[in-house]
Amino acid sequence: MSRPARPSRFWEYFAVAVVKPLSGLLVRKDWRHGERIPREGGVIIAANHLSWTDPVLLSHFLYNNGRWPVILAKAGLFKVPFLGRAVRGLLAIPVYRGSSEAAKSLSESQQRLAYGGAILFYPEGTCTRDPELWPMVGKTGAARLALESGARVIPVAHWGAQELLPYGEKKPRLFPRKTFHVSVGPPVDLSRYADKPPHADILRDATADIMAAITVQLAELRGQKAPESPYDPARQ
Repeated sequence: MSRPARPSRFWEYFAVAVVKPLSGLLVRKDWRHGERIPREGGVIIAANHLSWTDPVLLSHFLYNNGRWPVILAKAGLFKVPFLGRAVRGLLAIPVYRGSSEAAKSLSESQQRLAYGGAILFYPEGTCTRDPELWPMVGKTGAARLALESGARVIPVAHWGAQELLPYGEKKPRLFPRKTFHVSVGPPVDLSRYADKPPHADILRDATADIMAAITVQLAELRGQKAPESPYDPARQ
């Protein structure tokens, strides 16, 4: 095990000094059920993905609720001057997509969970492509990590980051000031998959349960009924 669950005091103080004032400036907060975030032990925070800004806004939420968020970031960011040093110092986990090293991120995530870390995981793998911005069909990485590690999965839904910076745009919409809504659900019950080999069908079913739990929280935030089945970009 190569690293603890929290960064050095320097990098933690640095991130808090930047993120909390920036988040407070950009958005109002509507945070619900933060008490459902476990304060100790390895945990997977599974969230929907709407905007490039939501990892920062969610990190603020998690930190204020007692957890240091361990973020999975594109491997290319680790090569950017200063930014690479910062994300490495903040204990982000590099994600190697489309390569023979893709499994490394899950292996390192398991190590952080063993240290008691809180892994912020986006099961969709990217910002949703659903036309109405509901969660898509998820990828199986979070379910595999949960079943292999035994870590709890806490579903978190958010809404509002897409108004600040819609997916695909580079210029934020600062005015009028947006509200960032967050709702935390109870742990996803994956007990029916316990002691079963992680075959493809098992992983898909467990992933569907995780995404359904996130969608329930998002429907509460939006005050709307979710679609009966999630958007699947592979079938479009």
